[in-house]
Amino acid sequence: MVSIRSSHFSRTHNTDPTKWITTLGLMNDDQEKLLQNYYKILPLCVNKEDIPLLQRGIQIIEILVTLNMDIDTLNAALIFPLLAHHHILTQEQVEESWGKGVAKLVKYSTDMEGIRVFQGQSASEIAPSQVANLRHMLLAMVGDIRAVVIKLAERVCYMREIRYKDNLTKVTTANEVSAIYAPLANRLGIGQLKWELEDLTFFYQQPEAYKKIVVLLAEKRKDRENYIKQFIDDVEKLLKDIQINGNVYGRPKHIYSIYRKLQKKELKFDELFDVRAVRIIVDGIEDCYAILGAVHSQFNHISSEFVDYIAKPKANGYQSIHSIVLGKTEKPIEVQIRTQQMHYDAELGVAAHWKYKERSPGGKAATDYEEKITWLRKILAWQKEISKSNGALDAMRDQIFDDRVYVFTPDGDVIDLPTGSTPLDFAYYVHSQIGHRCIGAKVAKNIVPFTYQLKTGDQVEILTQKEPMPRRDWLNPNLGYINAPRARLKVALWFKKQDRQKNVIAGRDILEIELAKVQLKLKDATPAIDRFNAHCLDDIFAGIGCGDLRINQIIHFLDDHYHKKTPEQLDLAALESIGKHTKNKQNKKNVNNIIVDGVDNVLHSIARCCQPIPGEPIKGYITQGRGISIHRESCLQLEDLTEAHPERLICATWGDISTAGYSLMLRLGSIDRSGLLKDITTLFANENLNLLAVYSVTNVKDHYVTIDLNIEVNNSEIISPLLIKLRQIKEVMDVRRL
Repeated sequence: MVSIRSSHFSRTHNTDPTKWITTLGLMNDDQEKLLQNYYKILPLCVNKEDIPLLQRGIQIIEILVTLNMDIDTLNAALIFPLLAHHHILTQEQVEESWGKGVAKLVKYSTDMEGIRVFQGQSASEIAPSQVANLRHMLLAMVGDIRAVVIKLAERVCYMREIRYKDNLTKVTTANEVSAIYAPLANRLGIGQLKWELEDLTFFYQQPEAYKKIVVLLAEKRKDRENYIKQFIDDVEKLLKDIQINGNVYGRPKHIYSIYRKLQKKELKFDELFDVRAVRIIVDGIEDCYAILGAVHSQFNHISSEFVDYIAKPKANGYQSIHSIVLGKTEKPIEVQIRTQQMHYDAELGVAAHWKYKERSPGGKAATDYEEKITWLRKILAWQKEISKSNGALDAMRDQIFDDRVYVFTPDGDVIDLPTGSTPLDFAYYVHSQIGHRCIGAKVAKNIVPFTYQLKTGDQVEILTQKEPMPRRDWLNPNLGYINAPRARLKVALWFKKQDRQKNVIAGRDILEIELAKVQLKLKDATPAIDRFNAHCLDDIFAGIGCGDLRINQIIHFLDDHYHKKTPEQLDLAALESIGKHTKNKQNKKNVNNIIVDGVDNVLHSIARCCQPIPGEPIKGYITQGRGISIHRESCLQLEDLTEAHPERLICATWGDISTAGYSLMLRLGSIDRSGLLKDITTLFANENLNLLAVYSVTNVKDHYVTIDLNIEVNNSEIISPLLIKLRQIKEVMDVRRL
């Protein structure tokens, strides 16, 4: 029989620690280890505020003992409050004094503190470091579930301690526990901790309602106890008659669950069916249904209140049969029927599964991966559950889960990678040499290609060879072998280190060929040394050869450096291009058919400052030697030109409107969020518009992104509706035409 929450109420420890440890019921070896741990920590508590933290650790241990946790967990629980709150120990000191197992648990438990940093904050206040803290906490939860149990027990102890603190502290802490820790305990099925966290939270949040229910329970207690005792005697007789071994006892009804049911069903206290409750624990599932049939044949039952959680377990794994029957005086009483293992699971949740695994010979290796996957799913479900009522948590979830995947090594360790990561990304994350020697990968024991994109929950095994042999095509982003910048950098550094001389030769050849296309020679590449932070030309050659430097960037810089064109030259080049296009298409309709002062086929060009498109009011401006420049009537630059030379302004109208596309630039400003670009591109696809290019600049500090969109349109009529639809995209603050 699992002990229920009566063991949770701890006393102040002024007694001999040896006597206290003896009362815990541990094995002799574990008692000795815990006592040694206590005397190691005691000399470190030199300040007045350290003693309550040590006492909190002692109370956490009392809770963990009822959950059947192992000695490493108990030792970690004693250290954790001191390390988390006053940092009188370092992680290195813990590992040196207590070993890697305890040190790892203490670190994971400390990482769980990360969940508190975003409480009470709005989405705009969430900093990147806070996202990292929560990610570490989630990894700790998956890495070792015992850390979660330690943290939940610590919150129970802290909730007890604040009974006499100021009201703000009590309410703030209660809000945190009700939003985070109680749902987490429920999701993981740890009933013992869930009920106490909920009752304590209710006591601090609504003290008057709590006291009212306590008074009602006290007034009815004697009658209820006598009634339950009589019912237990009747059920025990039934068990004996049908020859089933089982235990029957009345269970206490938790105060918060009574309040919640009163509110949910709008009932009066006397109308509750389960204020009187009995639990029947038998050996097997078949016995559950056998005693259910016997109880229903002996007592009338309310069919609408019958629930079979054995056939259909709850999301947290809870299994039991619930039925409301009417006793001898027609008073309702709740009957719960379950096996001993179901009862064990209901009280201890994942802690029970972990303990069972440890006790099973050879069971750990066989079930470790499957159980961690189960824990991960429960944690993700809990995270989604609490985010429904908290905007900040919803924003946090988007940042954490939309751009990350959590995968496992063959040993069950958790690896946190960016979304889109491949087996090669995984290999380089584990260790550079594993990545360099990688020749293949398995996911769930099946061979997968290097381009396979990992999913949360995948178990990845890397196949290696003796000698490191990365391939250059891994660096090609179009092939999809590597997507994580960290892995790409490691591959690039390997080639850079191994093949510098080869890279210098290869890079020199590539650069020489490309320079010739812009009428330059190798000696002309000297200005690139300072521009690309190199020490000499060989560094430039090597960077090109190993892929660190992009040849297009270098050529563009050098071409611009030696052949920089004036604005007049750029305009002339544009006119020449238009002239050539007109000559080649002289038998076809001019795609920019503009009538200037009543005459068509006049040499003209579209002004780059305002880029008018067919359908918009336009004006012409006579340039010096470069034909007519066509502007929008509202163009600010045209106003300046007209003010200086009003005589050059000339009337212009669109002729026959062509169906050819016209380039247009839009500037969009938005709060930076995951999925923004996807929403924009989806809109253009739905509107059958071409998106020619996208340029974006992100202000990380302000979480604001500016995006320039180069689009293709056929006429001006679609612009206004398009701007309206873009402004309707979530978080978009401003859209305007450039």
